Amino acid sequence: MQTLLQQTLQTKKPSTSKPTAKLHLAFNIPNVDRLLPAFCEGELAVLYGAQNVDYLLSQLCIQAYLAQKHGDLKGKTVFIDTANNSTIDKVIQAAERQHITEQKLTSKIQYFRIYTASRLHLLLIEQLEQIIKTSNAKLVVISDMIYPFLTDDIDDQEAKTAYNHLINYLSAFAKKHKIIIVTTNRPHENNPRNKTLQETATKKAEILIRLIKTPYTSDVELEKHPKYMLGIMEFKPEIKTLTDY
Repeated sequence: MQTLLQQTLQTKKPSTSKPTAKLHLAFNIPNVDRLLPAFCEGELAVLYGAQNVDYLLSQLCIQAYLAQKHGDLKGKTVFIDTANNSTIDKVIQAAERQHITEQKLTSKIQYFRIYTASRLHLLLIEQLEQIIKTSNAKLVVISDMIYPFLTDDIDDQEAKTAYNHLINYLSAFAKKHKIIIVTTNRPHENNPRNKTLQETATKKAEILIRLIKTPYTSDVELEKHPKYMLGIMEFKPEIKTLTDY
């Protein structure tokens, strides 16, 4: 049986064609939007840091739903959940607070629950392209992408190599298919491998957003971006409701 590392090394990389940016999608959270006005097609972003990366991911999915509703975004959102506690439930709860029913929201989401690094590798490398074609998706979100690589099923070097490969692959995939891919890495402070893998994401991702939580403040930092000015702002989740549209 091939190891995950052997599968990774044998995987063919996708071609990279430069996209013309047309699709834009924002969080619709004032201070966050001042730092990052919008994601554009062809971009890969990594959100990491404090636990409230789940909150940002929820808001992005809600904005994608509203864009779909108003005809600005075609196709479904592909939601890949690898978190050890289901992130999709938090997205649904956030949507209901904005008077969007679970049925309406989930009708616009193609959901996958992944438990292992090998299954995630299979889904992204061998199946994602077909999923994008059939769903016409323009947004792919991967919740806690780092989590499957923290288990004892694979060793440190294999995990680092496979995770590095997937980050590179997703970056090229987003450009080739002119879609937005957003991944989150939740804090796993008790796992020593987490720091190494997060450093890989920091080096490889084109867009890096960090959530910083202290006893007194909650901040968002645009740590890396090819176009926008980098900076830090206080994180105030002031969200518009449906009546604002």
